Amino acid sequence: MSPHWIAFFTILTCCYPASVISQPYDYPTANLSTRWINSVTADHSVTFIDSSTVRAILLRGTFGPRYACGFYCNGTCENYLFAVFIVQTNSGGGITSPAIGFPQVVWSANRNNPVPINSTLELTAEGDLELRDADGSLAWSTNTAGMSVAGINMTEVGNLVLYDSKNTVVWQSFDHPADALVPGQILISGKSLTASVSLTNWTQGGLFNFSMTPQGLVATMQSDPPQVYYEQLVVGTKQNKEASYVKFQNGSLQLYINSVEPSDPDISVPVPVAKSAQYMKLGPDGHLRVYEWGTGWSEVSDIFTGFLGECNYPMVCGNYGICSNRQCSCPRTSSNPGSFRQVNDRQPDLGCSEVTPLTCDASTTQSFLDLEDVTYFTFVTDIAGTNMDSCKQACLKNCSCKAAMFRYGSDSSNGDCYLPSQIFSLQNNEKDKTHYNSSVSVKIQVAQSAASPASETTSPVNVGGKKSILGPILGSTLGGFFVAVAGLIFYVRWRKRKDEVEEDYLDHVPGMPTRFSYEELVSATDNFSKKLGEGGFGSVFEGTLTDGEKIAVKCLDGVGQIKKSFLAEVESIGSIHHVNLVRLIGFCADKSHRLLVYEYMCNVSLDRWIYSTPTSLDWNLRRRIILDIAKGLAYLHEDCRQKIIHLDIKPQNILLDENFNAKLSDFGLSKLIDRNQSQVVTTMRGTPGYLAPEWLSSIITEKVDVYSFGVVILETLCGRKNFDFSKPEEEAHLLSLFMKKAEEERLLDIIDRRCEGMESNGAEVLKVMQLAAWCLQSDHGKRPAMSVVINVLEGVQNVQKDLDYSLFNPKITVNKIQVFGSQDATPLLPSILSGPR
Repeated sequence: MSPHWIAFFTILTCCYPASVISQPYDYPTANLSTRWINSVTADHSVTFIDSSTVRAILLRGTFGPRYACGFYCNGTCENYLFAVFIVQTNSGGGITSPAIGFPQVVWSANRNNPVPINSTLELTAEGDLELRDADGSLAWSTNTAGMSVAGINMTEVGNLVLYDSKNTVVWQSFDHPADALVPGQILISGKSLTASVSLTNWTQGGLFNFSMTPQGLVATMQSDPPQVYYEQLVVGTKQNKEASYVKFQNGSLQLYINSVEPSDPDISVPVPVAKSAQYMKLGPDGHLRVYEWGTGWSEVSDIFTGFLGECNYPMVCGNYGICSNRQCSCPRTSSNPGSFRQVNDRQPDLGCSEVTPLTCDASTTQSFLDLEDVTYFTFVTDIAGTNMDSCKQACLKNCSCKAAMFRYGSDSSNGDCYLPSQIFSLQNNEKDKTHYNSSVSVKIQVAQSAASPASETTSPVNVGGKKSILGPILGSTLGGFFVAVAGLIFYVRWRKRKDEVEEDYLDHVPGMPTRFSYEELVSATDNFSKKLGEGGFGSVFEGTLTDGEKIAVKCLDGVGQIKKSFLAEVESIGSIHHVNLVRLIGFCADKSHRLLVYEYMCNVSLDRWIYSTPTSLDWNLRRRIILDIAKGLAYLHEDCRQKIIHLDIKPQNILLDENFNAKLSDFGLSKLIDRNQSQVVTTMRGTPGYLAPEWLSSIITEKVDVYSFGVVILETLCGRKNFDFSKPEEEAHLLSLFMKKAEEERLLDIIDRRCEGMESNGAEVLKVMQLAAWCLQSDHGKRPAMSVVINVLEGVQNVQKDLDYSLFNPKITVNKIQVFGSQDATPLLPSILSGPR
């Protein structure tokens, strides 16, 4: 360990863990060849009562809210950011309350790539600041090697700086903003703040972006194309060559376009003058809030709301929701009240969904729901000087158009037309504030009425003055032939057009991953020569891209289901990113070829490790894998904008990376369930042994995943399959054996004896087995949500008492499940995996 690190300040914890206390000498700098380890045993670790943890590296100041940098986690503490944070320090040795002083992150380096325990940060001898994973792989770097870096400094204003021997800045965190600004920090033209996905998911994949442009400030909703919901622009021509910027200073957000400091800014967006430490953050809901330290952290202002009002935020009422006086409702008219429904009746702000989804293949059966005096948070004139009818017709002819929005000019029959491809929150038009009339016609899919058959008449052909039956026969034959030929031509053209529409549709889905040609994937997989496995939807092959990245390519099979399955997966996961979900890198839609390109998982699937003999998965690793699975499912069920039910949770669909981090695969092949559908009737699918009892009633909710997760927990703890007919008859079915041992209060009899550390941690193992029983409750309403499961695994919450260990109806056998279902049900084909994919 570096001598500098030994001499570096020590963070102490007294009886109040919410305070960070430094030694009298703070060390805000470090020299080259200094290395810090993110170790759980480090003396400088501090855990706060909100469950966040910091391992400070550089600290500036000794009393009050001060800037520090180091490793930070927000509660789960399996993955960490390298971050700059404000933390309350107290050189006096105590604080007034352990509930204050939680660290506030104002910058982070690796939002999309958090690192685990035993990761390292090093200021190398070459002058590069490198963050490396526990296995040594590079997670983030300043890329400053060879740039004469002499050291690193945590400045008084919260700027992390690399400097050279002349104290000139070589690199600084202020040039790479994340989602926050601190006083004195500028946001220069071309830079932006990007919101995180949620308050607990740091990923830089949020919906909102706040940018500085040469003309001023712009906040956008990340759609295709982006939709602007806030603008603060300067009118006039730019008069200098200096880059425009906005500065958070003196309690104000000050915009400099045509002036250079110390002159007055062109525009000042007022913020209450700071009385203490302060920072500004773009939240996952699109609000730009200012927070200040008093007796704790509190919000003091919301920059946008003073200009926008409560109803003008893109997601204030969710997709298609209409905001009026802070109340949310769905689009409806007296003549058509049922085209939209609430995503969740108890949470109107989650938005609305279409009862009948729009489809490009049925544009002839589309109509409009006309909403008068409704407006939208943004308006881009697509067609100027037109009328409402022409606006609607233009929308009907455009597959991607979701609504015809119209603003009337001085002439009530004339105005401007906007044709958005995505609809977020709408609002009632307050004419006294907007001073214009507007209407929104939302495109809807209507049922196609049965067409009346055309009346047919036949006239006999007169030959030689006599009626002949030859004419009708010949006419009928030729007529039928030409009708058949015409029908065939129409079908071929319709099919071609349908495929073209679908191909065009795929290119315009927001957030779509990389699109590969079929030839590229043939080359990458060496003509699909190395098969990794196969399942009900297709085979998986190993491949390597031209840049050396290893991939797994899934070729979707089944003519009848290719497009349905393919579109479901690509649309649902194209923009979804989570550390416990297998990442979709790209796809191929080339004529009849439908392929999906995934990240390669070198440690194969979980079943290869828990069923094998011997196994190298110890108790801590198994417990972590169970938690990883829970986090992935919780994200699908609760954090996605649209709830995703996996429907096929099993060890074969749980893949392990090089560090044995678990990730869910194949979740995109599930049904995509709207949030308001607490239960949905669907066809039967999944794998025998993991199917919840309610499959037999066809009433399916996300709790079927919870049940399957319970089975996976038991298989992981017991090191065996649920159905294993190589064992004695009384032990062949794991769940039956589990019920018996629970009745005898001897659950630990069935744990995997090969697993190192499991017997010595019997109390903790027993708790996880009880959690499995909770997940396996026959009544799906009594099973916990996955967020609750996470709380239990992390020790925040206890397992529910008085569990029913009669987990299922013993008469429901695997054979009966296999044959049950409609003729249209997806075949129950268990995956046969032979390696990583």
